[in-house]
Amino acid sequence: MIGRFGPMELVIILAIALLIFGPKKLPEIGRALGKTIKEFKAHTNKITSDDEETKEDAKKLSSDETGQSSVDQSVKTESADEESRSS
Repeated sequence: MIGRFGPMELVIILAIALLIFGPKKLPEIGRALGKTIKEFKAHTNKITSDDEETKEDAKKLSSDETGQSSVDQSVKTESADEESRSS
């Protein structure tokens, strides 16, 4: 069964790691691995949230473009009113 580790396999892997790195270095390696995983998750979540924000912005932009002609007309009307007042 490739890819499945039971408790006995994990004990063997930890024993080998203890023999290779020693009891002083093993906690440092564990901390570094934990920090790496934490940073990876944080960056992954940031990328995912940025992607969702981009999609929301695109939806807002497309809905704004459909209503843009009415906004343009009201701005033109206001500027024409101001010009007629100033004349």
